[in-house]
Amino acid sequence: MPFEHFKSNNQADVNSDTKPAASVGGLNLESDDLKNGLGRLVLTLVKLLHELLERQALRRMDAGSLQDDEIERLGLAFMKQAEEIDRLRKEFGLEVEDLNLDLGPLGRLL
Repeated sequence: MPFEHFKSNNQADVNSDTKPAASVGGLNLESDDLKNGLGRLVLTLVKLLHELLERQALRRMDAGSLQDDEIERLGLAFMKQAEEIDRLRKEFGLEVEDLNLDLGPLGRLL
C-alpha cells in the first residue's frame, strides 16, 4: 500500500469489529460531543471574523472613507450579525466565554 508508512503500529483497524463505531484510534467520537465541538470552533471563527470586520469598518469611519448611508448599513449589518451569533451560541448551549479560546502565551483570542 502506498500510504502504509503513515499507519501507526498500535493503531487499530477502523473496520475492526472489536471497537465501537464511535471510537477510532483511541478517540471518543460521540455524535453530540463532535457536533458541539465543531459548532464551538465554527462559531468562534465567525465571531473572530465579525470583530475583525467591525474594527476595519471603524478604521474606515475614522479615516472618513465611508459615507453616512454606508455607515448606517454597516451598523445594521453588524447588529444583525451579532444577534445571529448570539442566537447560535445559545442554540449550541455555549457561554460567551466558550468562544474566547486561550492561545497560551499569545493570550485570549477575542
